[in-house]
Amino acid sequence: MASTSEQNGLTPRRWLQSLASLERKRLRGAAFLGSLAGFQTVFIVTGLAWLIDQLVVHDRAPRDLSLVFILLAVAVVVRALCQWASERLSLDASLRIRRYARSQLLDKVTALGPVWLTTQQSGAIAAQAVEHIDALDGYFARFHPQMRITVWVPLVILAVVVSLDYLAAIFLLLAAPLIPLFMALVGMGAERMNRDQFAAVARLSAHFIDRVRGITTLQLFGHTVAAQEAVWQAADHYRRLSMRTLKLAFLSSAVLEFFSSVAIAVVAMYVGFGLLGYIEYGPAPSLTLFSGLAVLLLAPEFFQPLRTLSMHYHDRAAALGAAESIVNTLNQPPVMRTASPPATQDPEALVELEGVEVSYAARGVVLGSLDLILRHGDVVAVSGESGSGKSTLLALLAGFVGASQGECRHAATNQVAWLDQQPCLLQGSLADNLRLADPEATHEAMQSALTRAGLNEVLNALPQGLDTLLGERGVGLSGGQAQRLALARVYLSSAPLVLLDEPTARLDSATEKAVVEALLDWAREGRTLVVATHHPAVIAAASRHLRVVNGQLQEVLA
Repeated sequence: MASTSEQNGLTPRRWLQSLASLERKRLRGAAFLGSLAGFQTVFIVTGLAWLIDQLVVHDRAPRDLSLVFILLAVAVVVRALCQWASERLSLDASLRIRRYARSQLLDKVTALGPVWLTTQQSGAIAAQAVEHIDALDGYFARFHPQMRITVWVPLVILAVVVSLDYLAAIFLLLAAPLIPLFMALVGMGAERMNRDQFAAVARLSAHFIDRVRGITTLQLFGHTVAAQEAVWQAADHYRRLSMRTLKLAFLSSAVLEFFSSVAIAVVAMYVGFGLLGYIEYGPAPSLTLFSGLAVLLLAPEFFQPLRTLSMHYHDRAAALGAAESIVNTLNQPPVMRTASPPATQDPEALVELEGVEVSYAARGVVLGSLDLILRHGDVVAVSGESGSGKSTLLALLAGFVGASQGECRHAATNQVAWLDQQPCLLQGSLADNLRLADPEATHEAMQSALTRAGLNEVLNALPQGLDTLLGERGVGLSGGQAQRLALARVYLSSAPLVLLDEPTARLDSATEKAVVEALLDWAREGRTLVVATHHPAVIAAASRHLRVVNGQLQEVLA
């Protein structure tokens, strides 16, 4: 059955090929230098066989062969330099490719937007961006250049062996296909195992992060032991998958070594019996110490590129397994608005919705058909039952989801400020969190925003002031203080459209009053506000009241 990535067009193999094309010059250079190192090996081996023949059979003095010794020493140095340069180029290409692949994945996640992310496990996304991308290293740094080296070096060695003894070359040719054939058979199983292994590590990462985030709830309900047991079982499952993959890799390497060793032994027997005169067929009677020794030394070098390729074949299987997971994300259909929206027809309008429908693949149409005009200075309260589509309407206005039908038009200044009932606060200082709204904000502007949000007393009590560090998700602040910090962030923003999703939910009366006052302040500044709320005070402060009923907007007249 075809995988999701194959059904949608982009397959793991095509994706890996497209990545390789980005660094084609470096990868080809690495393969060329690796092949050149192999050619130097052929020169060294044949030169060494000739030297031994000259010293033993022809009884020549070593000083008469000094030039050959120098050439062999130079060949050894050149071979080492070629190998170093080949590895340097391939590693550099792999680093650049992984950097691009990670950027491509993160760009896709950003393009899919926060609505899509709510359906995903953050641990699985993190595993894709780290472990899965890093699993491509062996494929591009080792396997990809070695494929080309495996083509050229054995051909040159075979040509040299044919010139020395064609019967020995036939023995090599008969044994050579067994290695790639077995590699292909092993590779099919290894690819499946690696795919399962990467899926397991993604589940393990997501499972662990979820349990860490919910540790407070687990402790309150006395389920910490069960959570530990579940994490241990997931880790043990991943361990067993890893050991199966390693076992297959080691066994396949052992079998490939066996085939190549048998082939080398056959060549050695042929050379030995030929030199002893027991074989009188073909070129065997004309074997000399030079030709026999050269063939014997070249036989392991003939199989060495194939053996090296087989050693790195699990890198290919690991890359295909990782690419399967990444490509599934890259093939996700767009959720956010992808193109720049058309300009509003009414110059006073900030947003115009005309016949707009919003649908999700799993739920069908959730909103529509909508006709709505938001003008500068409008304060709109949106109410409705839970699940009626209020948050989807805000996501549509923010551009987090695109319209499946109809037209959504925006003014040229299409900036949006967002205030959620659970504001996103990052690990960092107070200033870092405030500068999300305005990276160029001065200390004076940030202090003024905090004062307007009612956090001046808290700020004055902090020894480090704006440099005070917050934990992940705003640890160090109460719920009301976190909401006020989010208010200050909106104060710093110059966005003309402010979207608020249940901003007074679960707030104390003092913070709730501060939110309502902020609404009035923004309205006086001429900003356009859209507030999803059930609170009577917020609805009373609005200039327009929209109710969402069965995916339709109904305007409630005062």
